[in-house]
Amino acid sequence: MSRIWHSLRQTLLAVLCDRYAIVVMVGAVILYSFFYPAAYRHQVAGNLPVLVVDEDHSATSRELLRKLDSLRVAHVVGQPADLQEARAQLEAGHAEGIVLIPANLERDILRGHPAKLVLLGNGAYLGRASWVLGSVADALGAFGREAAVTQAAFMGAPQAPPVTLVQRPLFNTQEGYGSAIVPGVAELIVHQTLLMGIGVLLGGRRLVLGRRLQFDLPTLTGMALGFGLIGLFGLFWYAGFTAWVQDYPRGGNPLGQLLGGTLFIAATVAFGLFVGSFFRTRERAFQYIIATSIPLFFLASLSWPAVMTPRPLVWLAQLLPTTSGINLMVRLNQMDASLAEVSRELITLAVLLVLYGALALWRLHSPKGAKGIKS
Repeated sequence: MSRIWHSLRQTLLAVLCDRYAIVVMVGAVILYSFFYPAAYRHQVAGNLPVLVVDEDHSATSRELLRKLDSLRVAHVVGQPADLQEARAQLEAGHAEGIVLIPANLERDILRGHPAKLVLLGNGAYLGRASWVLGSVADALGAFGREAAVTQAAFMGAPQAPPVTLVQRPLFNTQEGYGSAIVPGVAELIVHQTLLMGIGVLLGGRRLVLGRRLQFDLPTLTGMALGFGLIGLFGLFWYAGFTAWVQDYPRGGNPLGQLLGGTLFIAATVAFGLFVGSFFRTRERAFQYIIATSIPLFFLASLSWPAVMTPRPLVWLAQLLPTTSGINLMVRLNQMDASLAEVSRELITLAVLLVLYGALALWRLHSPKGAKGIKS
């Protein structure tokens, strides 16, 4: 046990004494927590293109069109002849949303019948789609309230709004970029900086020795614990302090976060030790991170749905700690999920911990290995 603690102290000292490692594993985590969310502080976008399919061609539909075009967040860029043409333009990326005004809208309102409006959005960009749909839906709701007054003038008594809209944002209460993107990216930042730091230390040590690294079991265990403590600091820095400062949804199931976060970091450390064992220089760690950060985020299926991802990539994503870890922490912290609701992610991370732990032992363990990492 004393050898494990000795290795743990050596690992922490190695991180503190290596300027590259301390900047990457601690400095970058703290700096990113302030600078990265700043780009999403306003949470909203403006003047996004919307298509309107007017099948009614009445004074009421033209008034609705004017209201939509006056929105700050949306701008009517076209009026296709039918829904099929509008959908083709949406899929081509020419618009973020479609408003369908069905035939006989004005007649139904004047007769006191419920009128229907159809609102469709482009889900390829979560933040823009949610903001456009929410703002246009607000305008449609206001139009419905005005239509109730028109109905009352013809029916002789106040009528219920013919267009009823109920909005209940559940987790992303501001429906903005920051609340949708930053919580998931935070876990990726922790994962990538931890991997980079492990790679820097292992690659630098291997460059000095000029041979493949080998450690005995107590030394390797102490190293893993040291890296794990640093990873947990970064993870809960984002889940707690940063989410509080930036006012993102937070605080759901703290005990679950402790369990799930520890499992996520443990799997990440095992993965980092295995991958880092192949680095011959410390520069390889930086090259690896730069090349993989964006693919890892998309493979996590947080911003891009898994149903639209090729099945081989979905299967490949399950071998990455980020896929389960990002979804696990977002659901536990932002959505107050129970452990039963994230059991699949917990089991996947446990399997990855065993898998990459065994691979790291295969690559790095030797009964007569070195005593620890030295800067």
